[in-house]
Amino acid sequence: MTITGATRLFAILGDPVAPLRSPALFNAAFQRLARDAVFLPIQVPSGSLPSVWPGLAQIGNLDGVVITMPHKEAIIPLLQSLGSTARLTGTVNTVRRLPSGGWEGEMFDGEGFRDGLERAGHAMRGASILQVGCGAAGRAIAFALAKAGTSRLALQDAQPGRAAALAALLADAFPAVSVSTTASGPRGHDIVVNATPMGLREGDPLPLEPGELSASQVVADVIPNPEVTPLIAAARRIGCRTVTGRAMHEGQARLAAAYLGIEGWEA
Repeated sequence: MTITGATRLFAILGDPVAPLRSPALFNAAFQRLARDAVFLPIQVPSGSLPSVWPGLAQIGNLDGVVITMPHKEAIIPLLQSLGSTARLTGTVNTVRRLPSGGWEGEMFDGEGFRDGLERAGHAMRGASILQVGCGAAGRAIAFALAKAGTSRLALQDAQPGRAAALAALLADAFPAVSVSTTASGPRGHDIVVNATPMGLREGDPLPLEPGELSASQVVADVIPNPEVTPLIAAARRIGCRTVTGRAMHEGQARLAAAYLGIEGWEA
């Protein structure tokens, strides 16, 4: 690819950026589509986004930005508009330039996760689901699971009060879904979801006790790299069906690409 003065820019902001798959995925798509565009990883440490964003927003050939941890909540007050899911969840993972000026943000982590599960053949309607992790991505995933018709959703999070706060939001938005924060483990659930970053770094503890899993369960992880996390590896040894973070990542990328006006993504 030759970068010229006419090349359109897209970027992902996060910290760390080395494990991210988005640059390779988007740049491969641009090459396949013969689109004069490039996707760049930009490392922005936690707490630095308010000072970095105003400069980026002034770059005239920057058309869109993917937002990853730890900035999915911090970006919100810097934007001029939010999509419906971003308003509902209080999180953003994709930002686009508005034709009228300014920037709009939307959240696709949850729908990307749902898309990945469904493409792997796992229906959420009527299912009992345990979700570990209620941070920015976890909030979006929980809303997507509830919207998809899960019957029971059990939430866990290591940070005190975070699961309960999310449960209250879900109860208001989806009163037909039974939401709890008292589950002691994965037993009795059809689908088990790791929505924490545990497994991203070597030596991370497991997000749950794999000995409590059974072969009849589906175990899904949000971490795309490494694709086979310690949790996924343990679940496979037990005989569980698994869905890796790659499925969520590719689902989220499809939705983000459409939002950013990148046509022909799946052609």
